[in-house]
Parts: sequence; C-alpha cells; structure tokens
Amino acid sequence: MVQDPLARAQAIVVLGGHMPFRAVEAALIYRQGWAPEIWLTRGDHTTEEAVIKQLGIQVTWEESYSRQILVRLQVPGGAIRLLSERARNTAEEVRSIARELNRIGGERVILVTSKPHSRRVRETWRAIVGEFPYAVVRYAGDDPYKPDLWWRNTSDALAVSREILGLLNVWSGFLVQPHGGLGNG
Repeated sequence: MVQDPLARAQAIVVLGGHMPFRAVEAALIYRQGWAPEIWLTRGDHTTEEAVIKQLGIQVTWEESYSRQILVRLQVPGGAIRLLSERARNTAEEVRSIARELNRIGGERVILVTSKPHSRRVRETWRAIVGEFPYAVVRYAGDDPYKPDLWWRNTSDALAVSREILGLLNVWSGFLVQPHGGLGNG
C-alpha cells in the first residue's frame, strides 16, 4: 500500500471498482476542499451491455451508483463529471485521465483507489504519464482490506495476487492486454 500527502488538484478521480469505498473517500477529500471537481471513470461494458440488452434487462453501471453516493454525501451534482472515454482497465483509465487533465491544462489530480491497488495505480501512472502532470494516489480509508492479514481470507488473497500480476504487467511494458486489446493495455 502507498499513499501520497494530499495536495490541491484540478480534480479528484474515483477509479472504477471497489464500490462504495472509493466514492466515499472522494467525497471526504472533496468536502475538505482539495479539488473543485470529482471525475468518475467509465467502465467499458460493451460486451456485457449487448448481452444484457438482448435479454431485455436494464442495468445501472457502477459510475451511476458512484454519482448517487457522491450526491448523498453532499457533493453538488455540478461538481461531478463522468469522463467520456470508456476504460477496460487501470492503464486505460490513466490514459483517459491524463488526456482530460492535459486538455484542461491541469497540473495535478488526486486518484482514489483501494488499499491493495494503490501501488499499481502509482506505478501505472508513472509508466504511462511520467512525473507531470502529477498524480496524488490515495486509498479509501474505509476499505476493509487488512494488509497484515491478507492471506487469511480469499478476497484479500485474490486482491494481492491480482496486484502482483498487475505490477508485473506494468513493469513488463503492458505485455498482457485486456480481452480484444492490441498493444495499448
């Protein structure tokens, strides 16, 4: 686990996954005044969406729940932005965030993730973006992950395994791609 000191930023970004903890943490950071906006990443649900639509089922995706959580925690709706690009993984989220930050001329963003995912988020940002614009990596304080006991339950053990493999992928230059991806994962 890694965590950077908070610093003023153009936006707080709720990375996909581990709901509701990431959105709750983003609301806390926002209410402390560290950034004027919260950005939500948008998952790429293209395959699932097609099958679900064929079945005639309406689904609400994670970013919609995250928005509802933020509003419930007193973040004004006008301060919440859904990034337009869809992302299948952390690397695609980072690219999308960096493009948006560059588009607005921003110098810093706060990335909110989960405890076991924090190191990989930092490494992914550095591998793809570098040191500027700067990413402040924060993990959700209420995240139930227990770093001293991760091997004692399957959820935490799976998270650690996934992060180890993810870090190896970052360090190898993203050799492993999302399903259907070609050299950009």
